Amino acid sequence: MSSPSTESGLAGRHVLVVEDEYLIAGLLAEALVEQAATVVGPASSVERALALVAQADTLDMAVLDVNLRGEDVYPVADVLTARGVPFVLVTGYDRHAIPRRYRDGMVLGKPIELADVVATLRRLVD
Repeated sequence: MSSPSTESGLAGRHVLVVEDEYLIAGLLAEALVEQAATVVGPASSVERALALVAQADTLDMAVLDVNLRGEDVYPVADVLTARGVPFVLVTGYDRHAIPRRYRDGMVLGKPIELADVVATLRRLVD
């Protein structure tokens, strides 16, 4: 995973990170902090992610790993959609495995590059 550049439209943004792989979650959180974003989480389960969403006063965007130890992240995506919070889905699956309602959204394939995630989040800001 390469490191993202330090210029950022993410400064001051609250970003939910939902990822069950400890190393990836940590690297992603670190990359977001380098961009002056506030990391909410990381959460490694749907239950924890939903709790974080419910507790968050401010949530600007999210990065959601589609498969959390065999559990689909879509309940979190549904709540974020209802709240108007944009998100990026990260998956090792083909785009066609994603439910139709999310297939046309921002989707990144694994393995991910941190710079790609940061760039995609910046596009959500614009």
